[in-house]
Amino acid sequence: MMTQRILVVEDEKQIAKILKMELEFEGYEVVVAYDGKSGLQAALTEKIDLILLDVMLPAMNGIEVLRIVRKENNLIPIILLTARNMTMDKVTGLDQGASDYITKPFEMVELLARIRSNLRQYTVTVKASQTEDSLLSFGNLTVNLQTREVKRGDASISLTPKEFDLLVYLLTNKNRIVTRDSILLHVWGYDYEGETNVIDVFIRHLRKKIEEGFSEPTIIQTVRGIGYTIKEN
Repeated sequence: MMTQRILVVEDEKQIAKILKMELEFEGYEVVVAYDGKSGLQAALTEKIDLILLDVMLPAMNGIEVLRIVRKENNLIPIILLTARNMTMDKVTGLDQGASDYITKPFEMVELLARIRSNLRQYTVTVKASQTEDSLLSFGNLTVNLQTREVKRGDASISLTPKEFDLLVYLLTNKNRIVTRDSILLHVWGYDYEGETNVIDVFIRHLRKKIEEGFSEPTIIQTVRGIGYTIKEN
C-alpha cells in the first residue's frame, strides 16, 4: 500500500512543525506550505491525498485556496483549521466545499481521527468511481455513485463532497430514521464530541440544493428529537 500524502498549509511554523512530526509518526508523508499561494501550487501540482488548510494565511487566504482547489478536484478531503471565534469562516468553508473543520486549539488525537475518517471515505469514493455504474434514487432525484452526479429530473445539482456523502447515507437508509450520532459516525467516521451543529449546517445546505425550486420539494424529513429520514409515502 502506498504511503498517503498530506499537505499541511499553515503559516505558524511551530504548529506546522508539530503537525508534520505527528503525522509522520503516524506513517503519513507530509508536504508543508507556509502561505496560501505555495499551498495552492502544491495542491494542484503534487500527488496529495488530504489537505489540512489554515484559514488565515498570508499571500492568499485559505478560503480562496479551497475555492480554487475545488474547481480542479471535487474529491480530495480538505480539513479547515479555524479560529475558535470565526464561525463565519466555518460556514463559508463548508459552502465552498470543505470536507470538515477543526477549531484551534485542537487535540491531536481528534485531528488524527478526522484525518483517518476522511481518508477512508476518500478511498471508498475513489474505488466507487472506478467500478460499474451504480445509481441511487428517490422520486425524480438520482445519484450516480460512479460519477458523483446528482440530478433532480433533468437538472444537475452541484454538491460538495461531504454533502454528497451525507445524501448517499440518507438514501442508502431510505425509510429508516437515522440519528444525529449515526450520521456523525458513518459520514464523518468518528465519535464527534465538539460542535454538533455541523450536521444542521450540512442538512440545511443539502435541502436548499435538492429541494428549493423543485415541485414536491420535501425529500429530507426532520424527526424531531431523533434525527432525519428520507421516507417514501
